[in-house]
Amino acid sequence: MMIGKIRGIILEKQPPQLLIDVHGIGYEIDAPMPTFYQLPEVGHEVNLFTHFIVREDAQHLYGFYTREEQSLFRTLLKVNGVGARLALTILSSTAPDEFVQCVLNNDTASLVRLPGIGKKTAERLVVEMRDKLSDWQHANLPNQANKTGNHARHPILQDAISALISLGYKQQEANSKITKIDDGQASSEELIRRALREMM
Repeated sequence: MMIGKIRGIILEKQPPQLLIDVHGIGYEIDAPMPTFYQLPEVGHEVNLFTHFIVREDAQHLYGFYTREEQSLFRTLLKVNGVGARLALTILSSTAPDEFVQCVLNNDTASLVRLPGIGKKTAERLVVEMRDKLSDWQHANLPNQANKTGNHARHPILQDAISALISLGYKQQEANSKITKIDDGQASSEELIRRALREMM
């Protein structure tokens, strides 16, 4: 059984996890940060594209605001040595179109700057994903042209999150804090200052 999409009421938002009420059943869903940036407030309904992974010791459901995020996540899972956690980290650290361009341009220097990716993994991503992403990029071109709203803040928020991580904070802690204090207007520098004041 594959769960490809889910619709329900948001009960909790604690990056990287969501709790969604679907007809009285609460689904725990892990999601990348770009999805969190576009979610409505707790208590509102949301539609998410999903990917369901079943292992011997656990079952995990991953959710994505756009089909392109879901598609890229599934493509990443096909790469040798890339698991769901690293795939989620990649999607949280860069916009899908930026990641695709890095792979297609053989830009391993940019890839190694992403959390959890070393030189060998970056080279493997390029080698194993280049052909797949050529088709993926073409199929998702309309989505790239229609990006508006909160998506434009992704680089600002990610800069602030990356700065906190470089200062020694854990990624989940940095994600949660920046998402919580973002008012949709502040620069990355201001977000960093606000976060540090609260954390200290």
